[in-house]
Amino acid sequence: MQQGIAFIGGGNMASAIIGGLLKQGWPVSHIDVVEPFDEARAKLSSQFGIIAQAQAGSFLTRANLVVWAVKPQTFKEAAAQTQAHIHAALHLSVAAGIRSDTIAQWLGSERVVRAMPNTPALIGKGITALFARAAVNEPDKALVNQVLGSTGELMWVGAEDHIDAVTALSGSGPAYMFYFMEAMREAGTGMGLEPAQAYRLAVATFIGAGELAKASPESPETLRQRVTSKGGTTHAALSAMEASGIKPAFIAAMQAAQARAREMGREFGTD
Repeated sequence: MQQGIAFIGGGNMASAIIGGLLKQGWPVSHIDVVEPFDEARAKLSSQFGIIAQAQAGSFLTRANLVVWAVKPQTFKEAAAQTQAHIHAALHLSVAAGIRSDTIAQWLGSERVVRAMPNTPALIGKGITALFARAAVNEPDKALVNQVLGSTGELMWVGAEDHIDAVTALSGSGPAYMFYFMEAMREAGTGMGLEPAQAYRLAVATFIGAGELAKASPESPETLRQRVTSKGGTTHAALSAMEASGIKPAFIAAMQAAQARAREMGREFGTD
């Protein structure tokens, strides 16, 4: 029997998951969405043929899985409006920062999985880390794997604290990559290339280097060294980066993101 899925929140991440489900052959009739914003509901209708509801209701009782795709600051209010209809469901949260014990308390259920996806999930190229509370069984995990499988790679972690590290590394990571692409475009333009040419080179370089790293058994240090001839152009660039303290600054930036993820859990996860 096909599982019923409800999404609380119908934004970009929910749309990415819904799109993947429909590609798997999931019937639209087995997908419910609660989305308060008119524009987002209209987009879901035009894109997927899903008639989203503005507020929670008894229709949610048919959901075997509820996906919480809401902003951290609105999670508690959404949970209060929804809780009465979803006692029997498995819960999957993609909200940053909110810890599973808080979610379990708000929802009155211990069957909670936390997920930290990233935006390449929108094109099926993401990576999502997952943490399950003790009450989540293997069939529950299999359902989560199926639902998220089309968004990209999945990685289960054994400690919830690791989710904050994942948030800093891969959850926020695409923004770091885009930041470096901006810098490469600016540098290329300053050296005489057209902005579009510089950006195309930057994007292709990131994609190619990532694919090479994925395919190679060698460490990033070894891969870097293979491109770096002493006294050459790459050596000059990397020496300038080292002199500027880019690596420790980059590490400190990710530590700041991790700290903010923890802070968000305290800020928005209060009773």
